[in-house]
Amino acid sequence: MINFRYHVVSLTAVFLALAIGLVVGTAALNGPAVDALDGQVQKLSKDNSQLRDSVGQLQNEVNSQEDFAVGAAPMLLGGKLTGRRVALVVLPTGGDYAEQLRTMLATAGATVTGRVDISESFTEPDNSVNLLDLAHRAVQTSLPAAGLPSNADGVETSAALLATALYDRTPPATDSDRNAVLAAYAAANYITVEDDKVTGPAEAVVIVGGLPPTDERADEKNTSTVTLVAQFDAAGKLVVGGNGVGDGNVVAAIRGDAALSKTISTVDNVNTAQGSVVTCLALTDLLGTNKVGHYGLGAGATSILPTPAQ
Repeated sequence: MINFRYHVVSLTAVFLALAIGLVVGTAALNGPAVDALDGQVQKLSKDNSQLRDSVGQLQNEVNSQEDFAVGAAPMLLGGKLTGRRVALVVLPTGGDYAEQLRTMLATAGATVTGRVDISESFTEPDNSVNLLDLAHRAVQTSLPAAGLPSNADGVETSAALLATALYDRTPPATDSDRNAVLAAYAAANYITVEDDKVTGPAEAVVIVGGLPPTDERADEKNTSTVTLVAQFDAAGKLVVGGNGVGDGNVVAAIRGDAALSKTISTVDNVNTAQGSVVTCLALTDLLGTNKVGHYGLGAGATSILPTPAQ
């Protein structure tokens, strides 16, 4: 008869055998396993080091290209926009790029008549009614409401009025009326006007944008931005500079529109010094020969920069 002591001894023997097997197996495999793992770690470390070196090299190349664009700007742009009057309109996401572009415009000899920054509230869907009401209250004698869109889209109507105020027009608007319109929108926090005024009418406008919004109402805001751009296009010569051509991007929207793409020049890398130089060259072509082009590195660009006239 098998008693309890027999079971205990048997179980003890089994566990002892397992323990011995684990010790022997570990001892046998420990050397090769550790060596293999150590080799993999060293390889990964070398791969990471090479990737860091590659990233550093690419960053150095980008910095060199930026330095080259800044250094070459006087030769590429010098005198090309002398005597030309240009207004800067900056979208909420384009503020980081506007001053670099202004510097390039100055290098080309352009006179920047003013900088108007569009506030985020301008494209908020809930503000359309307020914008429509403001547009009809802000009109001035030399900037009448007769030419404004006759619909209920506040963004469209207000953008049309702002464009009329900034562009040179016939009959000409007075400086006081022009700045009164801008002051009305600034007081309502829809725009910010540098130095609280513009110095005169512009022959062309450059709209500067960045990456599109990504919140839950981004699609509506992006549509409003395109509406604003279309009204400036209807009022005069326009170049739009942006950052990339991803979903919702204003540059991508223009290039994808059969009508707007024929009248608005675009640059998709205005966030770089190279892009700012190209924006000035695109503006030169638009003002000089009415040539419309799409430049940069993204989809829809026909070349990196305008080609010289033959």
